[in-house]
Amino acid sequence: MNEPELLFAGRLFRVVRHGYHTADGAWHERETILHPGAAVILPMVDAQHVCLVRNYRHAVGKTLIELPAGTLEPGEAPQATAARELLEETGFRSARWERLAVFYMSPGILHEQMHLFLATELEPGQAQPAGGEQVEPLIVAWQEAVEMARDGRIEDAKSLVGILWYQVFRRGGS
Repeated sequence: MNEPELLFAGRLFRVVRHGYHTADGAWHERETILHPGAAVILPMVDAQHVCLVRNYRHAVGKTLIELPAGTLEPGEAPQATAARELLEETGFRSARWERLAVFYMSPGILHEQMHLFLATELEPGQAQPAGGEQVEPLIVAWQEAVEMARDGRIEDAKSLVGILWYQVFRRGGS
């Protein structure tokens, strides 16, 4: 593989073109989005309630129901990002953190790695959205969140992963 060619450098990500040879010797080029990674939080208010957010997403032109999440800052540990984003988007602080999973969002084009954390023992406070964010906390019963994932009200991939991972592997449900 040769050095990637920078095509675009933005505030949050870069787009590069890189070439490589496959096992048969053929040369291929791909464009890839390089992203610093993100943390996604599953904030359990209590054993039966989760805090989601309504988040306006300009890229799709509508408000989505999601788990709180955010991009890692340079040198920032994923759990620190999770704590920062939980406070910004919901106002909650967590006394207990547990890493549940690490996964890629769209590895065909995107380098972003998502770090999924469970946040429990929450203390409420005032949300502090970052500039330009249109985020509103939404506390729902756990079973309602699972139903929202099932019936399509939750369309966001990281939120589907987080809710369904927890439902299947931790709560033992279907």
